[in-house]
Amino acid sequence: MPLAEKIAGHLGKELGKSNLSVFSDGEIRFQSLENVRGADVFVVQSMASKTNFHIMELLLMADAFKRASARRITAVITYYAYARQDRKDRPRVPISAKLIADLLETAGFSRILTIDLHANQIQGFFNIPVDNLMALPSFISHFEKEKPEKVVAVSPDAGGVERARMFSQRLHGDLAIAYKRRPEPNVAKVMNIIGDVDGKDAIIVDDMIDTAGTLVETVSVLKEMGARRVFAVCTHGLFSGPAIERIETSSLEKVFVSDTIPLADCKENCEKIKVISVSKLFADAIDSIHNETSVSNLFL
Repeated sequence: MPLAEKIAGHLGKELGKSNLSVFSDGEIRFQSLENVRGADVFVVQSMASKTNFHIMELLLMADAFKRASARRITAVITYYAYARQDRKDRPRVPISAKLIADLLETAGFSRILTIDLHANQIQGFFNIPVDNLMALPSFISHFEKEKPEKVVAVSPDAGGVERARMFSQRLHGDLAIAYKRRPEPNVAKVMNIIGDVDGKDAIIVDDMIDTAGTLVETVSVLKEMGARRVFAVCTHGLFSGPAIERIETSSLEKVFVSDTIPLADCKENCEKIKVISVSKLFADAIDSIHNETSVSNLFL
């Protein structure tokens, strides 16, 4: 994983050696080639792409390190899958985000380090410490250098208002909220924009982009309401299905995304997508956890 290599580079370390293979029936086989007895182990993993495979891979790694007598095992989860299923929103459905939390604890993880959970309350699903980093400062730093005028931060839904509010405050801009209706998963209809966007540079602030349906709907409505230019920032770029095509053909100026999820070459070469690395942020957090210093100081 490229992000893991960058994190190790910032820390002046090399990634631990291991053997990972798959049996012919699909079972995962893992063996650490490092002595971890009494060690502080950090396992960097994204749950994107082959989601269920990567979750199982992560669980097996925890069990291996636990049985090898590691002192502490921290899951560095750059993208926490199933986070959108964090409550019972209809009868007879699982709370999948809670199930993933239970599995991680049972496997042997002592601590979780992640970034921009889809819902902050997911931290409460764990009975072990959880550090939830924010990628927002990395994006804000970029726009502060650009010094845009008449900025409005736009939340694509009510749940992301706090994230957009922080963005607008740092850039001394305004705040707007998209009012939408979601008849089914991955389908959204933006009905209106609450707030003044006329003649302003609008920056849509979200934690993830999946099929980009909500994003391009929001862009269209913003342009109709007089927004001068429209940008988007998101931590997790899933870009599944028609996402890239939708972004390319939309009125978006640029989409800023972090490297929490590996991007295929076609996605990295999309002219409208710019990747901003959060490797230094993760490295600093890992260093703080290892040395028992404050992680929250990274955001002061």
